[in-house]
Amino acid sequence: MGYRMRGSIAAIAAGAFALAAAMPASAYLFWQQPKLQGQPVNGDEPGISPPLPGALPLEIKANLLWSMRAGLNVAALQCQFAPSLRTVDNYNHMLGQHKLELQKAYTTLSAYFKRTGGKTWSTKLDQYTTRTYNGFSTLHAQLTFCETAAQIGYEAQATPMGKLTALATNRMREFRNSLIPIADAGLYMRSSPIADAGLPALTCTDRKGREIACKQ
Repeated sequence: MGYRMRGSIAAIAAGAFALAAAMPASAYLFWQQPKLQGQPVNGDEPGISPPLPGALPLEIKANLLWSMRAGLNVAALQCQFAPSLRTVDNYNHMLGQHKLELQKAYTTLSAYFKRTGGKTWSTKLDQYTTRTYNGFSTLHAQLTFCETAAQIGYEAQATPMGKLTALATNRMREFRNSLIPIADAGLYMRSSPIADAGLPALTCTDRKGREIACKQ
């Protein structure tokens, strides 16, 4: 009886652990997750993706998707201090699940640089790639960046094949906002009636109970 009970408890614990491992690490690094959400983007807004002058609509979307991929790649490298965020697993899973859509985006970007870059298009493509990765480098906002990257990475796993660009459209504003240093809202000092009232005044008495001046 006792053996079976211990086995059941162990099974329940193992199941709970597996469920927790599969769930997004929501606000793992914060008491209260900062609000970073923004409106969906087209991809050609300032500060969202590296500018591509003269890009066609399809090239703009490829640029947007490739920028999100770069951000998740940077997170896989920079956020390993928090293993529970699973940024490495998220990134590798995205590469496998959305391989075709990512390859199509890269082919589209290569075509853009062949069309606009002349004989040095390959060098310009390499420079673009470097700028894209460097655009996600952060120090003072590392916690918000890693937290957001983890959430996007989990959502990428739930995104059907062929729909990853739609995820980039909806989350890239938030991803960029995560690079701005912001304090944990849960750590702000809040006023309360007790705090506002202050401490009671200090009074002193002599041996007969009469109030006297307190000695410093």
